[in-house]
Amino acid sequence: MQKIQLSINEVQHELELEPNVTLLDALRERLGLTGTKKGCDFGQCGACTVLVDGKRVLSCMSLAMMQAGKQITTIEGVGTNGSLGTMQTAFIEHDAFQCGFCTPGQIVSAIGLIAEGRTRTDDEIREAMSGNLCRCGAYSNILAAIRQEVRRAGV
Repeated sequence: MQKIQLSINEVQHELELEPNVTLLDALRERLGLTGTKKGCDFGQCGACTVLVDGKRVLSCMSLAMMQAGKQITTIEGVGTNGSLGTMQTAFIEHDAFQCGFCTPGQIVSAIGLIAEGRTRTDDEIREAMSGNLCRCGAYSNILAAIRQEVRRAGV
């Protein structure tokens, strides 16, 4: 067991973890932040996407120990003061989810790709979001929500 500090959604958490605990398991099982989903646990579906220092990371493929000292943002950290974030609102407005399982990863990934500036065309958005799978097939609505946020952000 090793003690580490993780900064998650602007809150410091001190944890004692085995070195092989993934960031996903630390979030869900140790901190109760269950918005980040465990889909495939192999880095193939994107349901576990979080932002680490503003970059998209598959939390099932990252050890928690590797993230000490970095700023981690989960779906619980999107929005402010109990209000939805603009991307969350766009997903609702465009009905960009059906079962909702992939939605947290989709939203966090979309926020990351806008920050990356990878949103010039629909094809570029589709390519950048290709690591986030939706079994229900809400892709066109997800694209519409992201496009709305790109226009709002002026990027």
